[in-house]
Amino acid sequence: MNNRRFARTAGWLVLPCLVAAGVLAWYVTRQPASPFEQTQSADAALVSRGEYVARLSDCVACHSLPGKTPFAGGLEMATPLGAIHATNITPDREHGIGDYTLADFDRAVRHGVTPDGRRLYPAMPYPSYVKLSDDDIRALYAFFMKGVQPASEPNIPSDIPWPLNLRWPIALWNGVFAPSKPYAAKPEQDALWNRGAYIVQGPGHCGSCHTPRGLAFNEKALDESGAPFLAGALLDGWYAPSLRQDPNTGLGRWSEPQIVQFLKTGRNAHAVVYGSMTEAFNNSTQFMQDDDLGAIARYLKSLPCDPQRDGTPWQYQPATASTGPGAHTYATRCASCHGLDGKGQPEWMPPLAGATSALAKESASAINITLNGSQRVVAAGVPDAYRMPAFREQLSDQEIAEVLSYMRITWGNHGGAVDAKAVGKLRGHTDPASSSPIILHMR
Repeated sequence: MNNRRFARTAGWLVLPCLVAAGVLAWYVTRQPASPFEQTQSADAALVSRGEYVARLSDCVACHSLPGKTPFAGGLEMATPLGAIHATNITPDREHGIGDYTLADFDRAVRHGVTPDGRRLYPAMPYPSYVKLSDDDIRALYAFFMKGVQPASEPNIPSDIPWPLNLRWPIALWNGVFAPSKPYAAKPEQDALWNRGAYIVQGPGHCGSCHTPRGLAFNEKALDESGAPFLAGALLDGWYAPSLRQDPNTGLGRWSEPQIVQFLKTGRNAHAVVYGSMTEAFNNSTQFMQDDDLGAIARYLKSLPCDPQRDGTPWQYQPATASTGPGAHTYATRCASCHGLDGKGQPEWMPPLAGATSALAKESASAINITLNGSQRVVAAGVPDAYRMPAFREQLSDQEIAEVLSYMRITWGNHGGAVDAKAVGKLRGHTDPASSSPIILHMR
């Protein structure tokens, strides 16, 4: 009797389990819908428009390497699961995307699904690119098919071990964390604000670096409706600062014209681009149209700060006389550029008084740039004459910790002291900045 009852119970359980398994199999292997049924013709105007969208989207940052054909892939990206490599997105038919239809291209860019159903890791910022308009997708496709030189460069397999390299769970991740529709304009906002929101949230994918991540490596917010959106995040040995109106580590002390100037020239009275932002400037923001830069500035200035999170606004305080080891190193190694008063020589030598790296709780950016120096900034085709040198060979971990601690507690800065162990950790996981940055010369 018990055996028959068990058999009946098991039989009733098998059916829903099979149904659930079937639904799961369908869900993780399905092809997202695309509004494009066939590939269109591409005239010169559409290709040119696509080139601009590629600039907005900074596609070159991940898909190109110095000395290689643009967009031929190969860049290694570290993830918590292992290393992955950016793929070849030139129109090469064997290794690139030359056989992609417009619908194939759309699914890969906006949904992270290749024509064979393989799911892309969200290191490809499709959770942001999904907000691209249909017109921009058409233009982007035209550019990659007609405006990019094919490169017969094989793709490099990822180093993520089994079973972590299984791709089907990404479909479930997408269902929970990734949007599924293009950007929709907010009728209560004007056209300039909406254009800025579109660029920041979509092609600019600013949240990929500047928004903190959750336990599932998801961005904690994808637009202005969430307080964590663009509130600053630690990424790959750099602290991407807040882009909100935080008066300390954000843009609270920046005017709209100063934001535009920073994105257009790579510098303003507050800062000079460095770290990962250097590549974004060298190949993306400086090429944006002035109206688009103004739209970005308008949108970012609309994002409020959080006084409880952001703390007391920074105010300059003159330094008192100090003879400590950090002060001595600063006077001998740093003051000639950044000034004994910490005010720098704007707009060429950035101030350290009130700098984000001196106010953020995270010390990674201050350590990284001191160890490895800054990558060369190329504005309007002209390389900069002044670069932050690398001190990894000149200063010990303890000396770097001391000078950064001095910098982060002087002139009203309140970032806090730096531990020598943190310096040693980044020393072992980072490399000196290249003097030959990736500069994409399109057509």
